[in-house]
Amino acid sequence: MHPNPAFRSEDRALLEALIDEIGFGMVFLTTPDGPRVAHTPLLSTGDGAVQFHLARGNAMAKHLDGETALITINGPDAYVSPRWYAERGTVPTWDYVALELEGRVRRMASEGLEGLLHALILRHEGRLGGEQWSADETPPDIWRKLLGAIVGYEMEVLAWRPTLKLSQNKTAEDRAAIADGLEANGSPALAQLIRTLAK
Repeated sequence: MHPNPAFRSEDRALLEALIDEIGFGMVFLTTPDGPRVAHTPLLSTGDGAVQFHLARGNAMAKHLDGETALITINGPDAYVSPRWYAERGTVPTWDYVALELEGRVRRMASEGLEGLLHALILRHEGRLGGEQWSADETPPDIWRKLLGAIVGYEMEVLAWRPTLKLSQNKTAEDRAAIADGLEANGSPALAQLIRTLAK
């Protein structure tokens, strides 16, 4: 989390929306074998927990149950050039959106894992448009085999540490110019966040 409090948010609905919109993150854990990270789809339960799954053979999978871990979700980010400021006598920076979640992890029962998979499929298939694929299209023996190859987890989030670094420390005129510059250079999502969230 960025040390400047101007870049933080206590808006839980916004943070939940960030998890939902991005839907993917990294789980970090210090294991007896050393520090490990796993990349995984994420699903917020809406009541302070986040669910995810890992391959059973993942180096972290055998250590996670009952441990305190860290999940990070990275939103849009981009380089910010001083050429976009009214006063150019400064230095470049980087604007970004990130969320750190710390909490206790528990292993899910197979029914919970299957529910997580169906929820993830429904959410992401719905975003694609057109005719949706259904898990029912997978033959039961293949579904069971693949389900057996992964492990589901749920983290009870004890600490939410967001960073929404959107040039809040700049003037409204500079923020507008930064947003225009970012949009013109391939970062429209970050530009939109600066226009709507940075006040």
